Amino acid sequence: MLDQAQRILKDVFGYDSFRGRQGAIIERVASGGDALVLMPTGGGKSLCFQVPALLRDGLAVVVSPLIALMEDQVATLNELGVAAVALNSSLSTEEQIEIAGRIRRGEIKLLYVAPERLVQPRMLSFLEGLEIALFAIDEAHCVSQWGHDFRPEYLQLGQLAELFPDVPRIALTATADMRTREEIVQRLHLQSAERFLSSFDRPNIFYRIVPKEQPRKQLLSFLTPRKGDAGIIYCLSRKKVEEVASFLCDQGFPALPYHAGLSNDLRAYHQRRFLNEEGLIMVATIAFGMGIDKPNVRFVAHMDLPKSLEAYYQETGRAGRDGLPADAWMTYGLQDVIFLKQMLNNSEGDERHKRIEQHKLDAMLALCEETRCRRQALLKYFDEELEKPCGHCDNCVDAIQTWDATEPARQALSAIYRTGQRFGVGHLVDVLQGRENDKVRDLGHQHLSVFGIGKSMNDGEWRSLFRQLVSRGLVELDLEGFGGLRLSDSCRPLLKGEVSLQLRRDLKPQQSAKASGSAASQLVRSDEKTLWEALRTLRRKLAEEHSVPPYVIFPDATLLEMLRSKPSTLPEMAQVSGVGARKLERYGEAFLEVLNGGEETPRAVADLRHELVSLARAGMTPAQIASQLSCTEKSVYSMLADAIGRQQLSLEQALDLPEELLGEIQDAFLDGEGELPPVAEIIEQFAGQVDPGVLYCVRAALQAEFEA
Repeated sequence: MLDQAQRILKDVFGYDSFRGRQGAIIERVASGGDALVLMPTGGGKSLCFQVPALLRDGLAVVVSPLIALMEDQVATLNELGVAAVALNSSLSTEEQIEIAGRIRRGEIKLLYVAPERLVQPRMLSFLEGLEIALFAIDEAHCVSQWGHDFRPEYLQLGQLAELFPDVPRIALTATADMRTREEIVQRLHLQSAERFLSSFDRPNIFYRIVPKEQPRKQLLSFLTPRKGDAGIIYCLSRKKVEEVASFLCDQGFPALPYHAGLSNDLRAYHQRRFLNEEGLIMVATIAFGMGIDKPNVRFVAHMDLPKSLEAYYQETGRAGRDGLPADAWMTYGLQDVIFLKQMLNNSEGDERHKRIEQHKLDAMLALCEETRCRRQALLKYFDEELEKPCGHCDNCVDAIQTWDATEPARQALSAIYRTGQRFGVGHLVDVLQGRENDKVRDLGHQHLSVFGIGKSMNDGEWRSLFRQLVSRGLVELDLEGFGGLRLSDSCRPLLKGEVSLQLRRDLKPQQSAKASGSAASQLVRSDEKTLWEALRTLRRKLAEEHSVPPYVIFPDATLLEMLRSKPSTLPEMAQVSGVGARKLERYGEAFLEVLNGGEETPRAVADLRHELVSLARAGMTPAQIASQLSCTEKSVYSMLADAIGRQQLSLEQALDLPEELLGEIQDAFLDGEGELPPVAEIIEQFAGQVDPGVLYCVRAALQAEFEA
């Protein structure tokens, strides 16, 4: 069966091999078994039910919560030559009758339907008279009453097990912790389902979180090098969505607002534009995004703190679905925490639910103030261990420092206590800085013992300290009043001098605004840009002709492979990942014409090396340099070794190795007498410890010393 699935994968979808656990999932469902699939966004969930649908007899029914998602997947399948339709409220009665007739005649292979429509007695009765291949329940976490995407109609999908006992069911989600997974199994009656839990890691996403100081200015610093990229910016309020979208348009960035306050037609229009046009930015509340299949979203930015790590993971996961480099950027401040805690405090629901939501918010805060690898912390929340720091987040790249904040923290706690535990950060900082303004004088706070004792720190440092005291639970927010600060019981040991306190040192704005090294905007080299734009122009033209989004013709990853592999014949084009038989027949010649008529000028090696030296000096890792220059890590190490040999780079600039390990490698080279041994002689000694390229770099540095 897997051989047949492989043929479908290549002939229909244009891919050579399955990724991760796709093969095992497809085999399970195609042979009639149930499956629960947890796979990160961009991991290829759709293939897990689309391939079995083509392997099995009958109609495959796909439950999907959003019309936009249904239409997107139907358009993609139709382009591949697969007969798929969506039944939703946007269709007229005549159109629905026509679709029903095509289904009865066996002309349709996949039917996409919303959960509320599927569970209607009339619809279930219609399906009972057909041969059903499988049921696929997408976004299955919507069944969880504790989740942020809860959809009541999902609770009724459990009856499929009773009505269609012999039909395999596959439930799929990208976001589900252990409790949510159990809830999916229980409510959808999937006790006999095999569970396929893939890694939550999205290694192509670079995570950066910065303290909110001048948010619009910070956003512009982030967006400027990414001009022309598609992205999503999340804000907590509708008003802020409108303001940020307007601000970006004024700054020359094409941005559209999206929130529940807009009419359905306008929201649908903006969503269509985002899917169909290149380089648009959608500024949105959380009302936007679930099921967005656009693979080339190059960044997701948060202007405010999300309310949970589940929400943050799901929202950032909309970037880089094509596996190419992408950015997740966020700015947050204490006001976000106050706003979210007040929302939670005023929300409906029992105390247990509020406690769970509070725990989730605390975990989100902890990630923001984390001093270790962000990816390790994020994955740990989802019960997954990442052995080593990722080297691809701000904390890894910037080497975040901590400082002994014991005494300033005690001063801050005293200021809260002596001012009556009812004032916000702004007033407390004024008191600590000794500012005798009207408010301070009216309250008589210039006479307090804490007045002016904090002049050794600036306002930004004090704000950072107060923010971290809240995130550590040493200080609480007065949610009944206006967000003033008050002491919590857990601060007593610190006030009494029984414990010390280490806090994160925030980077200066210019440091945190530097290039993240993710190369999200540098998918192509400068010498490739002309041909790259020619391929994108052709794709856009074909997309308009066929009334589908450009990525439905070919995603960026496929265009990039064309650009690099330069196929010159149809058989060669057929080898490009993502070019199936139908697309080869439809578009192969047109893309070959562009490729063969737009030969790129080979890049001067000297220019490439010059850029590599600059990136290494800027502190980028070999992996990040490889991504930036669009070449292999092996090539990067080779060029690094060459630059070290020419003394254009020091070993410390090129590599970040622990001193002890570096000493061991140097000793291995120096153990013999006379000339340095070749790398091949010591490579086994360090197998699994370092990339072989590291050994070439160390040898080049030693050789340069000998010849100096």
